[in-house]
Amino acid sequence: MHAEDGALQHVGVGDFETEAGASISDVSIAYRRWGTPRGDNILLVEHALTGDSNAAEWWSEAVGPGKALDTEKWCVICTNALGSCYGTTGPSSPHPDGRAWGSRFPAISVRDQVRAEKAFLDELGITRLHAVLGGSMGGARTLEWTLLHPEMVGYACVIAVSARASAWQIGIQEAQISAITRDPAWHGGDYYGTGETPEAGLAAARRIAHLTYRGELEIDERFGTSPQPGEDPLGPYRTEDQRFAVQSYLDHQGRKLVERFDAGSYVCLTETLNRHDVGRGRGGLNKALASSTVPTMVVGVDTDILYPYHQQEHISRNLGSLLAMSKLSSPMGHDAFLAEARQMDFILRKFIALTCENPGGGAYEI
Repeated sequence: MHAEDGALQHVGVGDFETEAGASISDVSIAYRRWGTPRGDNILLVEHALTGDSNAAEWWSEAVGPGKALDTEKWCVICTNALGSCYGTTGPSSPHPDGRAWGSRFPAISVRDQVRAEKAFLDELGITRLHAVLGGSMGGARTLEWTLLHPEMVGYACVIAVSARASAWQIGIQEAQISAITRDPAWHGGDYYGTGETPEAGLAAARRIAHLTYRGELEIDERFGTSPQPGEDPLGPYRTEDQRFAVQSYLDHQGRKLVERFDAGSYVCLTETLNRHDVGRGRGGLNKALASSTVPTMVVGVDTDILYPYHQQEHISRNLGSLLAMSKLSSPMGHDAFLAEARQMDFILRKFIALTCENPGGGAYEI
């Protein structure tokens, strides 16, 4: 790990067998790191669904010199998750035959993502992590880290996620998948090289998703029933260019994702979250959580629609080693862990302080 801070790097981990028994050839993991590794000073940061390895960008107020995750003291590493499209092997990556994996890319689980990340750390010779932390899909990966490889993890911070996907989450996420797979340009997942991409489906999926990332009150206060300037949604005929302001906002969010993300990865990773269940094969949720030996801070958002706060309360009540419980109070909903810089700064600084104090038992409420 001698590249400049923040530089995108790749590490090959060889052929990879998934939890379900499928094989992915010649897997490559993309990552970035900030700071110098010195013994037990490595913080592994996990990104959300459409995030990437550039934690210093999407968590810009948290990662850097003098910040909560102080890169003058800590070595911060952030990988791109297996199945994504930002450098790590995923559906858009080349298959051994030279074409994109496309529909041949196997179904993966959160555990697969963590196991691939463990193989990456093995390649770098890293045997100990001071802490793992992340939100949303990153929180799911963090939680799995504490159960799959507790011997490597000193502490964990699990943010805005559940211990398993709920039926509501699976339903809302399946609606997004359906929007993409019903787009004629999807071509069964093999649109790569056809000159077509399922842009309409991906944009529709993002519109649905974005409403679950934000709080209902925040959206209503911002837009209400206001028309988009220059348009009249109350006219005698319905046309696509006569929108409410909130429609225009969601259209914009859809276009932004289409410009930066791959539909195949979106389907792959959304299905991965649908399979999230730490209790699978471990005697159920509560037994699995109780078996955790890694001191863990749990963080939730009081207005989160996607991962309601009661789901973080459930984790905290059943964890075998609860370090602290913290609530983000914000109208922003699920995205508050990315948008509420001041509160997250306080929470992350407290988390780091607690990991250094090593209290050795008992939990804190922050």
